[in-house]
Amino acid sequence: MKRLTSLFLVLATLTTISCNRTPKSIDPASAQAVKVQLDILRDTVDARWHEMQTSDDAKLRATQQLLRELTTQPGADRTRLAQLQYANDRLAQRRYTQQSMAESALIDAYDTAQDSLLRVVYAVALPADQEPAAPVKTLTDQIQSADAQLVNFRIRYDQAASRFNNYLQVHTAELEQLGGKYSKLKPLPLFTLQN
Repeated sequence: MKRLTSLFLVLATLTTISCNRTPKSIDPASAQAVKVQLDILRDTVDARWHEMQTSDDAKLRATQQLLRELTTQPGADRTRLAQLQYANDRLAQRRYTQQSMAESALIDAYDTAQDSLLRVVYAVALPADQEPAAPVKTLTDQIQSADAQLVNFRIRYDQAASRFNNYLQVHTAELEQLGGKYSKLKPLPLFTLQN
């Protein structure tokens, strides 16, 4: 019986030792580790961009709904509302992309066009001499809330893009070694103006 117990203990110890192997870790300085980290950083940048675009799309849709709602209000100037709707519909086409935003004039033009439109829409939707209808007030609040978040979205995007750009700069040699799309990566433009 002692022999059986000793054999069992030896077998259990050998099994435990062989099962407790830790997986081989990736060398953090290797090209493979750089690729993994860069993919994570790029996914983060893309997620931040998507959040910002989704918020802006929601703002455009809420503006469209608000303008539709305003056409149902008594005394509405349908011609003026149609012009505002046309201007709102064109905004999405004027919006900058992740690459075209390198030209800050495009960002400025889009921001100016949207701000000008919203100023006029607010003047129509929230006249000083009367209380707006509940749906008008709700939609206006949604637009103003989304508009107030814009700066935060841009800051978060810039933070993610800066980390990506810094990583590209530090690991240029490893990226060249990886070849393909990794050797052709360029720094991403930022909202923050660089001197």
